[in-house]
Amino acid sequence: MILYPNFMGAIADTALELKTRSHLVHTDKWQGVDISKKPEMATHELLHHSIKVRLNGIEDLDTYRLDIEPNLPWADDHFLERVGGEPINPGTEWANWPYGNSAKSFLDENGQFNHNYMERYWPKFAGSARMSYDHGAGDMKQLPHLGIRYQYGDLQDVVNLLSRDPTTRQAFLPVWFPEDTGGNNGRAPCTLGYHFIMRDGELDVTYYIRSCDYVRHFRDDIYLTVRLLLWMLDKLRDEDETRAPQFRRWAQVRPGRFVMHITSLHLFRNDFSTAFA
Repeated sequence: MILYPNFMGAIADTALELKTRSHLVHTDKWQGVDISKKPEMATHELLHHSIKVRLNGIEDLDTYRLDIEPNLPWADDHFLERVGGEPINPGTEWANWPYGNSAKSFLDENGQFNHNYMERYWPKFAGSARMSYDHGAGDMKQLPHLGIRYQYGDLQDVVNLLSRDPTTRQAFLPVWFPEDTGGNNGRAPCTLGYHFIMRDGELDVTYYIRSCDYVRHFRDDIYLTVRLLLWMLDKLRDEDETRAPQFRRWAQVRPGRFVMHITSLHLFRNDFSTAFA
């Protein structure tokens, strides 16, 4: 895999790969909706595409904004919503997304999506609540969701893990949950999850995504993941400040590598004609 010195080169080569190596695929469903009789919904698909970019210790957001060219200011506003610490659904920024009109059709009768990033980053108290009577306070309180053996973790737990065990291989934030398995819910997360690992004074992130629309999501997905890496570093440095100097590990750590593995990178037939006319 090529290690690119910037995102501009990685994105340009990705576009060339899509133009020259993609294949036209017409799936039966898209986001759980039957598209079998809609030829315009066929996509040009590039399977198992990966990119790796050297971040060179850069933490300046303007550098990444110019290099990646995400949808701004939406991507910045939505990132703050994602890391806000609350499993809000639907939130507000979905409506400000340049393609928000199409997203509106997926709201349910309660005005919510069947999943979103805020719920998946902060799942402990998302959705249906487990309640317990608090005898001390004299009222009911919400309890964290339980997995098979342990309570759910969230983005802050990934921070805590890296903080106490900086060389761990376990710092993974899942976005795809067991409840998504089997396709029973129609829409499912495109993102599978993010893996963080620190080696040689650099923090890397590997972004696993099953499905990515090149026109509507690709650049934003990259930028939002870079911002997540920078956010993670900031939080780890803050945690370090609470420790004695001899136990601090994160002050000198810098952004290392961005790696992205996409199972299906695609764009719709009409978008293909426009993008590569």
